[in-house]
Amino acid sequence: MIDIQKNIALAGLTTFRVGGVASYFCEVRTPAELAEASKMFLKNRKIHNSFFVLGEGSNTLASDDGYAGLAIRMCIKGVKWKEVVDATACDKVEVVAGAGEHWDDVVALTVGKGYYGLENLSGIPGTVGASPVQNIGAYGAEVKDTISFVEAFHFETGETRTFTPEECCFGYRNSFFKSVEGKLWVIMKVGFLLDKKGRVNIGYKDLKARFAERYSSQVSLAEVREAVLEIRKQKLPDIAVLGTAGSFFKNPVIRAELYKELQEEYPAIPGFVEGDGRVKVPLAWILDNVCGLKGWKSANGRVGLYEKQPLALVNFGAATAAEVANAAQMVVVAVKDKTGIDIEWEVQRLGI
Repeated sequence: MIDIQKNIALAGLTTFRVGGVASYFCEVRTPAELAEASKMFLKNRKIHNSFFVLGEGSNTLASDDGYAGLAIRMCIKGVKWKEVVDATACDKVEVVAGAGEHWDDVVALTVGKGYYGLENLSGIPGTVGASPVQNIGAYGAEVKDTISFVEAFHFETGETRTFTPEECCFGYRNSFFKSVEGKLWVIMKVGFLLDKKGRVNIGYKDLKARFAERYSSQVSLAEVREAVLEIRKQKLPDIAVLGTAGSFFKNPVIRAELYKELQEEYPAIPGFVEGDGRVKVPLAWILDNVCGLKGWKSANGRVGLYEKQPLALVNFGAATAAEVANAAQMVVVAVKDKTGIDIEWEVQRLGI
């Protein structure tokens, strides 16, 4: 029988290390336990009120006032490998992983077996279940390019459904599972279609610089993974040492006209044209070169932007969720005032 606990500190469940208590909390290790948690939730709907799924809490800012609902830690594990016999997908393998698996452990397994597709996403904190929600991406790759299906459980109807990549409606750090309707679906497992033979993707500037004297055919999966892990270590704060969720904001995708206006004032501003003609602008460059906020700290020194990567908001010690949220709002306002760009949180809000 599933154990529903009361008044569990959220600060201990998130990498930001802030937040009050969750009124109710449980861990689900099997689909059956998830179904049981759903039944108990619906039975006590007036008490639980709402629910929220946590993986490792690496992309969540929890309110100081806590969460007056049911917080669920996803712990469904398991990794399976399936040969793909479809003639249109030759030299492929499908890895199916439980939503509670640690993301980077799965990436390490795929690289170790020599399968191409996830290596550029090495080192991203969190669980497998969070990967399609966020459509995680890094160093020139997005997880949507490898996902073959997402299996999820509707927390109110009890329905289990397998979503195709098209039904997931993937976008930049976005998916169906971030919508109002999508948040009712709890991801249980994810399939990834990987190449048995291939060539590594080292087109991203940091990787291109790292392997400048070699062709991609000469670079191994293990070398790409090692390079990505090293680059991340150099740029991003260590969540084992500092309270953070890594990149706090999305890179803005703006109208081409606005980008041209910004180019006139800031000729060096980078930009990458998207398929719809809009331009993605590196927010870190704006925070550093336009707003002068790289390395900024609050007056009390408890919260700030990481000195090596201003996209990362950091709890330097004893910060509150309100202080983090206020710092984030300061950044939002500064960017709007300087550039006219509206930026969005990448981090999920819990009780805020």
